[in-house]
Amino acid sequence: MTSPSPRKRAAVILAAGQGTRMKSPTPKVLHRIGGRALLDHAIDAAEGLGCERIVVVVGAHSPQVGEHARKRLGEGATVIQDPPLGTGHAVLAAREALADFDGDVVVTYADCPLLTAPVIEPLFALRARGADVAVLGFEAANPTGYGRLIMAPGHVLLRIVEEKDADETVKQVRQCNSGVLAADRATLFDLLAQVGNDNAKGEYYLTDVVGLAHDRSLATRAAFAPEAAVQGVNSQAELAAAEAVWQAGRRHAFLVEGVTMPAPDSVHLCWDTQLAAGVTVEPFVVFGPGVSVAAGAVIKAFSHLEGASVGEGALIGPYARLRPGAEIGPEAHIGNFVEVKKVKVGAGAKANHLSYLGDGSVGPKANIGAGTIFCNYDGFDKFETHVGAGAFIGSNTALVAPVRVGDGAMTGSGSVITKDVADGALALSRTPQSDKPGWAERFRAMKLAKKEKK
Repeated sequence: MTSPSPRKRAAVILAAGQGTRMKSPTPKVLHRIGGRALLDHAIDAAEGLGCERIVVVVGAHSPQVGEHARKRLGEGATVIQDPPLGTGHAVLAAREALADFDGDVVVTYADCPLLTAPVIEPLFALRARGADVAVLGFEAANPTGYGRLIMAPGHVLLRIVEEKDADETVKQVRQCNSGVLAADRATLFDLLAQVGNDNAKGEYYLTDVVGLAHDRSLATRAAFAPEAAVQGVNSQAELAAAEAVWQAGRRHAFLVEGVTMPAPDSVHLCWDTQLAAGVTVEPFVVFGPGVSVAAGAVIKAFSHLEGASVGEGALIGPYARLRPGAEIGPEAHIGNFVEVKKVKVGAGAKANHLSYLGDGSVGPKANIGAGTIFCNYDGFDKFETHVGAGAFIGSNTALVAPVRVGDGAMTGSGSVITKDVADGALALSRTPQSDKPGWAERFRAMKLAKKEKK
């Protein structure tokens, strides 16, 4: 006998809060953790759960949130809660959008960036075992401010009591409500339609569906998650705290996977950072979005990478900056105070210090001397510089794009190169040196004489 097919899943993500405690012109759920908007973390979790429908409930006060959600999920992915009358009222705003959906609905929150799919999945396990309503709880170190889960033996959930409506006995309970809830779509909206606002805040609480379900003899159950996993963000301090938890978890994952980090607490990662086993990351390295580093590469201290790829065995830094479009080939060296932007650096090429490489390419085994500048911008347009394989660029060379230095060619130190250099040629553009005998001595004597007169 075959097992029944898993029920379809949908998610309602609540993102209508005003976030006034953030004290920022940026809407709360568009602030970032690991370089990714809080809302995107919530969408990631819903997609990780296999939700085929995702509805984001937004407020009329923050059109940017709706725009962000629709850009990722498409038109029709948002509904507006206006005016805001509580969490139950917010979920009801999604009723019409899910009217044709037959399956389970999970309610999550856009301001809980650490709430991942594996944390939420136990709710669907409870549903599969017969729970009509499944709630995600946690045991709080300090339960003040949270709704309390009133439990009976067997993980039976009797009701949820909000802090403002709790008596002293209830306030002693440490099992708290995360706000995350799963139920059959029809059951959820039927229960929500019965929720009233006779409470201290005059709002329609999502949590009231638990008591209503229990009164109807429906099975109400709770699963529990670590407190850190359900941590919400309501202020800049909480945002920083959540960032710290996220970073610590990501660093630990890389360490387990074989990445060497002598001082992991000083390394800042991004949500899509890719580090292969065998990579070494020294202290105080920052990874922005879009970075991949291949095995054996070393990222030395105080480097900043964004939108860049680093090949096997490459050496980056210290104090290097890789900007979007930088492609560093195997065994290449990008050294201290070198900035690379939209340049493909070939295998074994070296730019060891004090250079700017912007727009173009550097061939394999080429050497870029200290102080080299790719002059790529004329105030209106960008142009490319191409340095051939095995070429040698002398120190303090300015390459004025568009220009090409051929394979095996050389430029003399201090040159300004404005024309293409043929393969194997030497290009020089210095003003001839002239010496003025005795000039320095006469200059110093003149300066001293003036000083003595004063």
